[in-house]
Amino acid sequence: MTRFAFVLAPALLFAACSPPTSRQQEAREVPKIEMSAEARAAMERINEARFVSAPLRPSEDARPEQTQPAGEDARAATPPASVQFDGGLVRIQTLLDRAHFSPGVIDGYAGENVRKAIAAYERANGLPETGEPSDTLLTRLERADSAPALVSYVIREEDVRGPFVDVPREFLAQSRLDRLAYESPAEALAEKFHMDQDLLETLNPGVDFSVAGAEIVVTSVRGGLPGTVAAIEVDKSELALRAFDASGQLLAYYPVTIGSEENPAPSGEVTVEAVAFDPTYNYDPAKLPSMRNAAPHALTIAPGPNNPVGLVWIALSVGSYGIHGTPEPSLISKTVSHGCTRLTNWDAVELARAVQPGVRVNFVERSQARRETRRG
Repeated sequence: MTRFAFVLAPALLFAACSPPTSRQQEAREVPKIEMSAEARAAMERINEARFVSAPLRPSEDARPEQTQPAGEDARAATPPASVQFDGGLVRIQTLLDRAHFSPGVIDGYAGENVRKAIAAYERANGLPETGEPSDTLLTRLERADSAPALVSYVIREEDVRGPFVDVPREFLAQSRLDRLAYESPAEALAEKFHMDQDLLETLNPGVDFSVAGAEIVVTSVRGGLPGTVAAIEVDKSELALRAFDASGQLLAYYPVTIGSEENPAPSGEVTVEAVAFDPTYNYDPAKLPSMRNAAPHALTIAPGPNNPVGLVWIALSVGSYGIHGTPEPSLISKTVSHGCTRLTNWDAVELARAVQPGVRVNFVERSQARRETRRG
């Protein structure tokens, strides 16, 4: 995202991913509303699906060239009401997610983030590096993790409690809100399970996501990282972030959005200075010449998942750069930022929970040379 001054808000739990923490909370659960036979049949069918071929998401080919407008969040192109996803690819994306090779948003579409996650998984596991989804890849992923990709989930009271708000695009209007919260229970649930909201709604036709007790179909995604992050590499050519433990073992791979030619990301080695969950965003046009038209004067935008830097800010030791979340997970790696390194909220939170101040962050441009070597 942008280079900016920011306030480290008190660390807050990522409520959308937190289970009930007491018997009192569990006692408040409402009676379950059984999922429809149609949704259950779809869940069972997809859990047995093999990979055939996945369609490109609408406008996928155009997205890598998009630039995020200054002062507002670019909104993803809206796919058809009924998403034409591939069930086998939903399984591949979910299993990659559980293996900590993030495909970004799980949507059942072929795309660059899926290809990058597959290539990284193949490289890490000594497989021929194709970057292409296949039934062979799905079989390999299943051997390592045979749990179903889709599971049932009963919507909890905390999922629908809110508050929910209509989030304006302009910074000035955003600064008038008390919190940049989710816009709906469906958005909150989609993020909780790393899903595209359209896929969530397609898998659960007719469901009112604002009703606690409703049983729905969701993806079964990963937990936290299996170790503590000791080093981070941001590959500016590949638009990817790799997290390593103290022994050099790869812990996670995430797609990212980084700076543009006008607002480049740093180069070389820096360090993590601080980690803030639920950060307040302070906009100052004097410090952000590339965004001087976003608002006429300095302003503060309240915390929340739809805050310009999402649910977490990892401050770096250079300028006002950082690694952070985003209000638009479907645009990760498909737009440019104003200098910082942007991940989906869930990837950013997972990384932040395993990072301490002092961790090295190395910005490199290695993948282009690696691709040219393979072509030669």
